[in-house]
Amino acid sequence: MGELRQHVRPEWIDYNGHLSEAYYVLVFGFATDALMERTGLDEQYRTSTGCSLYTVEAHIRYLREVGPDAEMVVRTRITERGAKKLRLSHEMFVDGTLVSTEEITALHVDTRAGRTTPFPEEVALQLARAQEVLDASTPDG
Repeated sequence: MGELRQHVRPEWIDYNGHLSEAYYVLVFGFATDALMERTGLDEQYRTSTGCSLYTVEAHIRYLREVGPDAEMVVRTRITERGAKKLRLSHEMFVDGTLVSTEEITALHVDTRAGRTTPFPEEVALQLARAQEVLDASTPDG
């Protein structure tokens, strides 16, 4: 399972005294970026190929408030893989308590051609390995 740690920044706290909803999405985006780095979809890959992941659908659950100075831990799983598609599940914890989840569908896009394209074989292999390591079981929600 992949894991990302992120501390809440003061500017992320809203007028209600807790993490503003947009920053949950930002931190989940950081977790997606971390998965991309671990599986060969890093900056060098994006620059050399013109390909990247595009999030095309997201579902977020806000389960608990996150306060100032909290450390968020996001666990990421690959729940489904296709030739051009990934489904990811992110679970955000604070002090061991599940506070939010995000499920996304992402497509592998050739930005130069403006369309989806299959993952190259080496990336597909790394994603398959990551799916095994990251525990492919579908989380609650």
